[in-house]
Amino acid sequence: MEKLLVEFGMGTSLRRGDYTEAAVRGVKDALWHNSINLAELFGFEKTDMQIIVDIGVQHPEKVDVDKVLTVFPYGQADVRLHHGGLDAPRPDGDGNPTIMANVALTVGFDMERKDG
Repeated sequence: MEKLLVEFGMGTSLRRGDYTEAAVRGVKDALWHNSINLAELFGFEKTDMQIIVDIGVQHPEKVDVDKVLTVFPYGQADVRLHHGGLDAPRPDGDGNPTIMANVALTVGFDMERKDG
């Protein structure tokens, strides 16, 4: 895969303590940051996009990867979970912390397959 674009996002779960929701919101944040038409620029179909989805949260094992994958309308996404992000305690000390997920989307194509 020839990497062509990296975009970053951040998502939160303010009260529910939902790592998946924070991750999904981070992916959407990264996707909504750009409107670059890479597929068309290089003569590919959108379904040819290869997307590496790196997600950092304090408890990666609590992220439902299948739910994260539903965010992508096309392309081939590979979700990779990492320890990262931030669990910020609530000001009153009660309940779930605010969960922050950091996301990096790396987009590319199999350039040799298309070229020849």
